[in-house]
Amino acid sequence: MTINIETTTVLHDTSHHEDPTNWKRYFSFSTDHKVIGIQYIVTSFIFFLVGGIFAMIVRGELITPESDLVTRSMYNGMFTMHGTVMLFLWTFPILVGLANYLVPLMIGAADMAFPRLNAAAFWMVPVVGILLMASFFVPGGPAQAGWWSYPPVSVQNPTGNLINGEVIWLLAVAISGVSSIMGAVNFVTTIVKMRAPGMSYFRMPIFVWAVFSAQIIQLFGLPALTAGAVMLLLDLTVGTGFFDPSQGGNPVMFQHFFWFYSHPAVYVIILPVFGIFSEIFPVYARKPLFGYKVVAISSLVIAGVSGLVWVHHMYVSGTPDWMRMVFMLSTMCVSVPTGIKVFAWLGTLWNGKIRLNTAMLFALGALVMFVFAGITGIMLSSVPVDVHVNNTYFVVGHFHYVLYGTVTMGVYAAIYHWFPKMTGRMYSEGWGKLHFWLAFIGTNLNFLPMHPLGLQGMLRRVASYDPEYAFWNIIASLGSFLLGMSTLPFIINIVASWMNGEKAGDNPWRAIGLEWLVSSPPPVENFEEIPIVVSEPYGYGKSEPLVFQKSKKTAVLVSPEKPRTVSNDHSHKQK
Repeated sequence: MTINIETTTVLHDTSHHEDPTNWKRYFSFSTDHKVIGIQYIVTSFIFFLVGGIFAMIVRGELITPESDLVTRSMYNGMFTMHGTVMLFLWTFPILVGLANYLVPLMIGAADMAFPRLNAAAFWMVPVVGILLMASFFVPGGPAQAGWWSYPPVSVQNPTGNLINGEVIWLLAVAISGVSSIMGAVNFVTTIVKMRAPGMSYFRMPIFVWAVFSAQIIQLFGLPALTAGAVMLLLDLTVGTGFFDPSQGGNPVMFQHFFWFYSHPAVYVIILPVFGIFSEIFPVYARKPLFGYKVVAISSLVIAGVSGLVWVHHMYVSGTPDWMRMVFMLSTMCVSVPTGIKVFAWLGTLWNGKIRLNTAMLFALGALVMFVFAGITGIMLSSVPVDVHVNNTYFVVGHFHYVLYGTVTMGVYAAIYHWFPKMTGRMYSEGWGKLHFWLAFIGTNLNFLPMHPLGLQGMLRRVASYDPEYAFWNIIASLGSFLLGMSTLPFIINIVASWMNGEKAGDNPWRAIGLEWLVSSPPPVENFEEIPIVVSEPYGYGKSEPLVFQKSKKTAVLVSPEKPRTVSNDHSHKQK
């Protein structure tokens, strides 16, 4: 077999990057995509801890049937802020941070397409967080209408103040929307225009496909939520009547604005996690990704179908029967491309040489919980079932199996997998596995009891309940406390390993991919010369290695078992 190797020189402006040894750049307006990625990851994890504290206060209230821990208005504020923080300050930013760090490396680019826009998008995230935390100190406290902020509840202003928790909430959501739109433009442009020579669409890693598909959803769906938030803000501040029924507005219309984006937003969140699974399983099973091209295309199919499912959140909002049927079918159709991915991962794992390190354990645990969440999701897409359990804890349980069981566990898998690349240090497997088992057990103890609670009829968003629901609530609350404690070994492991961990090589997992060809951590400009890609990814166990350009005189033949470097002094062809 003859493989042609070419050379190419990196031509880009390096003036916008800082000294890579200067730790102060992590607290500055940096334009290095790797610094911005770390900024996103650390900032979002801080707010993850804040949102987790809110959750444990909510579960502390619900451990007894009586409302005896916090006032009812504070309880409403707590569950509103918990949902808001976990979505807008944890799941979206942490995945954007991982994508920021990895996508340019994976596609052989020196940086994102618009570095300054990238930095500006990040610095809006702390502004959103500060605004939401400041709402605790305004008259009336934080917003109390839930993270969905439905009118007419959200247009009520019992304090009579222009600046109140709901106004701050809407302003924060609008800023978050602008930040995400800026990021989406940047990601799509980077992936379309800045891939390395030879990296066609069907040579891109699945994580890049997943980010690409998710950001397309952002571009088409997010303007609806941002517009709805701005319109509701005008209702509250200048007296317009878009959604206020007392002025002839239509409150149900806000639900359309909200869910037109906010259900596809689930796929914005979970598609990158699917990409994480697709990167991790081949490495630790030592097998090629089963059905690579079909898995790649299925991400785009999910992005397309996601725009046709939002009304299934509104089955009991006066939706006509014909519309219920249409959206029931469209929602069920999402399971087809999703099922393709699940069977592809199982095919990848089948007869593989499985290595159960921490990253693999988190990925497998997240996959198991995603399958369970998918089963309950199909149940909720059915009109009769959804009408029966609407507004009950069954919906809460399903949602949290997606958002924590799948997304957060998948994020942990990604952090452990790419931690050596980001820091140049190895983490402790003992602490990592302790973290996994505490998180896995805590997640199931917390959220599994919510399903029988919902089937029995316990409503969500309540601070007190009938004593007949006490048993399952006690288990759920104890599980939430265990889940909260599970973050402690993670923090200890990451901080201690980053400071004093064993030094990692450039490719400690013997993985295939452009990000594993550079040093750990990567240099400021990523690649001395732009790599040239001549093969599909995931060549584990194949006789033909992947070939990348590494310098003018050498080419790297990447075999999962025997990576080696060959000279390219005398010819541009290697046998």
